[in-house]
Amino acid sequence: MNESEKVEGQRNGSGGREGVGVSAKGSRREAEGVERHSAKFGNIFAPDLQDVQIYHQLSDFVVSGPTVVTLGTFDGVHLGHQKLVARAVAKARELGGTAVLLTLEPHPRKLIHPDFVLSRLTLPSERAELLATAGLDALVEHPFTTEFAQTSSLDFVRRDLVGHLGMRHLIVGYDHRFGRNREGDFAQLQEYSHVFDFGLEQIEAVSAGEQVLSSTKIRSAVAEGRVSEAALALGRPHFVRGEVVSGRGIGRGLGYRTANVGGIHPDKAMPSFGVYAVELDFCDAEGPRGLAGVANYGVRPSFGSGSEPVLEVHLLDVEAQGYGRPVEVRFIDFIRAEQTFETPEALKAQIARDVERARATLASRC
Repeated sequence: MNESEKVEGQRNGSGGREGVGVSAKGSRREAEGVERHSAKFGNIFAPDLQDVQIYHQLSDFVVSGPTVVTLGTFDGVHLGHQKLVARAVAKARELGGTAVLLTLEPHPRKLIHPDFVLSRLTLPSERAELLATAGLDALVEHPFTTEFAQTSSLDFVRRDLVGHLGMRHLIVGYDHRFGRNREGDFAQLQEYSHVFDFGLEQIEAVSAGEQVLSSTKIRSAVAEGRVSEAALALGRPHFVRGEVVSGRGIGRGLGYRTANVGGIHPDKAMPSFGVYAVELDFCDAEGPRGLAGVANYGVRPSFGSGSEPVLEVHLLDVEAQGYGRPVEVRFIDFIRAEQTFETPEALKAQIARDVERARATLASRC
């Protein structure tokens, strides 16, 4: 049976939405272990923001009224992603329903190309926070397995979107593909929307300057140190999170005490080695946040520090204190590449220039 015959069979057999496994509220089992995630570091940053419910497989989702669905990896939750979410939220409010993002974990490239190293702009928990800020109601992080990768475009729509999620309206990006070997496209979705009686929208591409936004391009910008360019596409600075750890006291010996940031997730996208103007938040209850700083990320070649990169931040107006405190570092602008200095005095003079440039850069944002 070919694809068109399958679709016709669905049309004749189901008469629209009946018979596709959509259940009323409470008729599915309540999901065990469903997370509620607020924006900013698991409630540390902004506990007053709207929660987003997180489900770790499609079958756990509890249908409770009309569901508006959007699809994608949404790494970075850049301006294009934000446009999709905003439209999904608006449509869900119009229908009195739930705005849902269906994404896959791990990233599909990791399954298809096991040796592929993918640095992520946002880790799953960070993505959830940003989506909560955007007003999303639910996030389904379904496991991407070899078996799931073989799902046809028809089964994906019929079983997963309409069946498991109770989808009444679908919003996709301008280039979205789905199903086995990315066989599904917008033309297929238009056909399926009539078979399964759901609304359908395609959102146009979002550009920054002359380039269409994509997570791939933003990851490249970060990796090359073009953090201000990345910020334009993200709608905010790229950030990393960790905690203050003890260092070797090199900065203090030069008269520029630093907060060494450890515990950064190995999958997190990091900028190229160099010096950056940054902002730092202490993420516990005491704060403070939005502190101006200058950061060095690299291997500190002037001191033979080895091959392990280190992120160290000198705060411009306060003294960094408190080992073990969680922090967020936001990269505002690139100052210079990491370099080797012949003497401590030469390095100290350069740091003074870096501080002044960082101060001017950060002051211009006010």
